[in-house]
Amino acid sequence: MSGWAPKRFWKEATAEPCEGGFTVRLDGRPVKTPAKAPLVVPTRAMAKALAAEWDAQEGVIRPETMPATRAANSAIDKVGPQRAEVAALIAAYGGSDLLCYRAERPQALVARQAEIWDPLLAWAEARFAAPLAVTTGVIPVAQPEASLARLTEQVTALSDFELAAFHDLVAISGSLVLALALTHRQIAAEAAWDASRIDEDWQIAEWGADDEAAETAARRQTAFLDAHRFYGLCR
Repeated sequence: MSGWAPKRFWKEATAEPCEGGFTVRLDGRPVKTPAKAPLVVPTRAMAKALAAEWDAQEGVIRPETMPATRAANSAIDKVGPQRAEVAALIAAYGGSDLLCYRAERPQALVARQAEIWDPLLAWAEARFAAPLAVTTGVIPVAQPEASLARLTEQVTALSDFELAAFHDLVAISGSLVLALALTHRQIAAEAAWDASRIDEDWQIAEWGADDEAAETAARRQTAFLDAHRFYGLCR
């Protein structure tokens, strides 16, 4: 039936302990994922956040207003069954990290990139013994295999739920190093978003904003911040 959408049928959503962790119950009935797996999450804080999203629904259920629930579903239905592939996809960003590709001009932009990005790369080198090469332009630069291996170790050490959030942080920003710095509390979420937008914000300052591009950026920023919040709920 075209146009059909599920509607709220419950009075109360609650976060409760269950076998293996915590779950959300709707009037006592446990929630399942879209793939019909039990919705079991690792922390009470995450379960409470999910329950709050379910409780906030009025009338028709709107999944776009439930980012934590969507992330938990993704961790269970998608990341878990193909964990190795997801981790490899995320780790591959280290070989083409945004922070390693710099503008050739103008000098003010070059300086801005160096000011914000150089300390993050220096942190990754010191923290993980993972130096990365920096270049100008878009021609790919080979990165040290040992560095990529050490960064990959950081990705594969994450839980399925952390990987679900971390995937979005990396994919949206274009930077594995930036996502690692954020999740290791070396940079705040808003500052991390701004760091990923240096080139775009420079163009806007020079040529003005495009309404469609601004709307897209706003949606991506919301998704980035939602992913960061979900990552924090994993522990």
